[in-house]
Amino acid sequence: MMNQTPYTDSAYHTKPVSISRLSKTVPSVVFYRYFFPIVWDASRIAQRGMYDDAAWVKSSIDVFRALERVGVVFHITGMDMLSGLNTPCVIIGNHMSVLETAILPGIIQPRRRVTFIVKHSLLSYPIFGSVIRARNPIAVIRTNPRQDLKTVLEQGTDQLNRGVSIIVFPQTTRVQIFDPGHFNSIGIKLAQRASVPVIPLALLTDAWKEGPLLSDIGSIDPSKLVHFAFGEPIWIQGRGTDAHQEVIQFIHQNLMKWQNRIFGGGPNGDRTRVSGVRGQRPDR
Repeated sequence: MMNQTPYTDSAYHTKPVSISRLSKTVPSVVFYRYFFPIVWDASRIAQRGMYDDAAWVKSSIDVFRALERVGVVFHITGMDMLSGLNTPCVIIGNHMSVLETAILPGIIQPRRRVTFIVKHSLLSYPIFGSVIRARNPIAVIRTNPRQDLKTVLEQGTDQLNRGVSIIVFPQTTRVQIFDPGHFNSIGIKLAQRASVPVIPLALLTDAWKEGPLLSDIGSIDPSKLVHFAFGEPIWIQGRGTDAHQEVIQFIHQNLMKWQNRIFGGGPNGDRTRVSGVRGQRPDR
């Protein structure tokens, strides 16, 4: 499967390509002309019970290529952290847009089997719900933290024991500002319970904005660089407080580094502030 994906090394950087005039003028229109058929085809395959690992990777990479076609530039680093592990892991990252949920399967699945922790309501989404259900995610209701923790620990441990890694977004919802105070430790608790490492993931994906009517259908802004950075594996010691702070610090440092490049007058030097880091709090 590896040769089907462009992410074949430890890092990936979009190469300069010629962008059509139409894509430059109305990138969102052109992107969704590609995106909707991708989702529709994935849904039809899922409804037939045939949406397997290879189909998931293909859909993800098709979305990635559609974004690049309209001028979105990706910088992805640390992918060797995923391929170098001989154990499943819990991948813990900040959550900014729908872009990461669309792109991460194409990055991670060729290296190791993976699934997400998702909101239960997503399973009943029209069209896309069948795709999510086909990937056997861990679904939480978000209204009962105690029950959600029990669900994640039980189902997550079972998945990890079967060799399936888990992607966790502890912020629970998409936010532009990274606030450690709203970054819970559920991923740390899961990794500790299953005796597996965590991989920190920092990302900056505001090139795909929230939609005014449907949150997943927002405008595409190619002027904003997309960043993914995977960190070194962290094994949980003690209560996991130190590991939790290491994940937070990794995300914080990368966001600040990318932000400094923006304000320093790089290719996106005129872009507005979209990510920041508020004061850190202890593990809750």
